[in-house]
Amino acid sequence: MKKIAAVLLLCSQAFLVHVSHGFEITSKQFNEHEFLTKEHEFTGFGCDGKNLSPQLSWTNPPQGTQSYAVTVYDPDAPTGSGWWHWLVYNLPATTQELAAGIGVKTDLPKGAVQAKNDYGQNAFGGACPPKGHGVHHYQITVYAIKEKQLDIPKDASA
Repeated sequence: MKKIAAVLLLCSQAFLVHVSHGFEITSKQFNEHEFLTKEHEFTGFGCDGKNLSPQLSWTNPPQGTQSYAVTVYDPDAPTGSGWWHWLVYNLPATTQELAAGIGVKTDLPKGAVQAKNDYGQNAFGGACPPKGHGVHHYQITVYAIKEKQLDIPKDASA
């Protein structure tokens, strides 16, 4: 089985004035700096993965968090501006985990929106770096947001 030449970086950030120490993001499927598997590889563009989003969970959100947003970004894509694989926002404050394949295998939490990724889909788009392009680093970021809902058009780009 081909391994994707990609390294995952888990990040957490917040849009709050007082950021809680210890706001962490983890995955049961892989650890930081591990290579991704076929499960998280795109289907298309010469890649034949399952195109499923990773399982993610987070703990210790900053006080006052009303909602979350999650992004998956590849800064190493040869586009001049990287590649946005996934943008999910308006996740309720009660959400502290996204199951693997959410949006495909199971529904997103009520009210959550998947914005358009760089594949042109309102969905998760897995890793598929150009052949021979080397290692790509996929940054998964969870944002703790002080507003309950962001008023962003569903077709907005990153």
